[in-house]
Amino acid sequence: MVDFGYDISDFFDIQPEYGTLEDFRTLIKRAKELDLKIVLDFVPNHSSNESEWFLKSVKREKGYEDYYVWHDGKVNSTTGKREPPTNWLQYFRGSAWEWNEVRQQYYLHQFAVQQPDLNYRNPLVVEQMKRVLRYWLNEGVSGFRCDALPPLFEVVPDSDGQFPDEVVSGATEDKEDRDYLTTTYIENQPETIDMVYQWRTVLDDHKRIFGGNSSVLLIETYSPAWFTMQFYGNRSTEGAHLPFNFNLITVMEQSGLSASNVQEAIDLWLKNMPAGRTPNWVLGNHDKRRAASRYGKENIDGMNMLVMILPGVSVTYQGEEIGMTDGEISWEDTVDPWGCNSNPNIYEQYTRDPERTPFQWTGGTNAGFTNGSSTWLPLAADYATINVEKELSDDHSHLKIYKALVALRKSSKTLQNGSTKYQALSEDIFVVQRSLTKSATIVLVINFGSVAKTVDLSQFDKSRTESLQLLIRSIDSTKKEGTRYDPKALSLDPSEALVLTTE
Repeated sequence: MVDFGYDISDFFDIQPEYGTLEDFRTLIKRAKELDLKIVLDFVPNHSSNESEWFLKSVKREKGYEDYYVWHDGKVNSTTGKREPPTNWLQYFRGSAWEWNEVRQQYYLHQFAVQQPDLNYRNPLVVEQMKRVLRYWLNEGVSGFRCDALPPLFEVVPDSDGQFPDEVVSGATEDKEDRDYLTTTYIENQPETIDMVYQWRTVLDDHKRIFGGNSSVLLIETYSPAWFTMQFYGNRSTEGAHLPFNFNLITVMEQSGLSASNVQEAIDLWLKNMPAGRTPNWVLGNHDKRRAASRYGKENIDGMNMLVMILPGVSVTYQGEEIGMTDGEISWEDTVDPWGCNSNPNIYEQYTRDPERTPFQWTGGTNAGFTNGSSTWLPLAADYATINVEKELSDDHSHLKIYKALVALRKSSKTLQNGSTKYQALSEDIFVVQRSLTKSATIVLVINFGSVAKTVDLSQFDKSRTESLQLLIRSIDSTKKEGTRYDPKALSLDPSEALVLTTE
């Protein structure tokens, strides 16, 4: 595998390292018995260069000639040498074009050389990928997380079959870095939106024909708000149930963690989201440093509280529930192609290995992740103290806080159906209030600062005068659950986060 399996050689089978199709069917059956849903990663932009489709396309076999984006390239008028058709750059550094000696053409790969881009301007490709979705729906999956949507389409070539060059962005001086150029012609094309609508129709048609529960369509895209929101659908057509909301990642990356920046991130989604759609909140994923490392491990409980108390869907990347931090990965141990395609001096700017270290189940051998002789990446250094086994036995832990939040979401009608009010009371203090008639009000208060503060919640809600009962507290808080506190003089230690209720 290259890029951890995102180079798919067969869209209709299971990679042998992970088992067989029968193993997968057993997993689906057992999950249904436990009332769990299995959602698959769907990688539509590209296949493996070992895929039967690509091998047939290389040979120009009938029906596969244009399955991928092929181009003759151009000849340098000065040197007479053959060159790629454009200056486009791949995500993993370097040219997005690779010469194929057999076909005598270049193919486009916006990711690794081994990941050729499928040609979605070919109706046969569009129908083939719909077949992939139908196949796995028939196997019993409950939906798909669609990976890497922005590069799905490229701009239409001109009348001579030529693509335009991108211009220098000014974002970096590293000419191998994708950010060196703009991505006007290779990302966020309008056809991508329509393709998502077509996939949603596949899911809805499957339910209409076969019955059962609805399947969910999740979209991964780091795109401007005006583009991302179109994935939800429009007045006549349904789109993705959830385009992932990465604002709590991207805004903090640009400006740092503060109450005002948290408010900006929330506003950016809720004020742009089409009416009647469901918001969602993401703290991290396998492409970004772990949440506890980015926000500070002292703030992970507060951030988990935030995404659980806000309205909509909370998305958890494995490890956030126990406060996992990044691992330290040497150049020699680096396996991520983004890092491997750089060099020992700069690989840490690109590698995604630190956030992908094995999940920490125990403090024992290999953190309980495998009974093999070693793990596929080195363990994070804190696995002996940050692991599921220990946190389940501790009186107060990140995991127990997380479990309490999940239980509250399941039991609270206010969190399920209530109105939402939120505000940065200062640069450090952030408050969220969820309210519902005839139900208990839920209040979240977070101190993102490094000094203790006393908060008057009547600044936030003038009716907030009666005492509030503490439900859930962050890991270093010395307060006690069940105790009532004065909302007009609520003391908060540095990085302390509290979930309180009017009951």
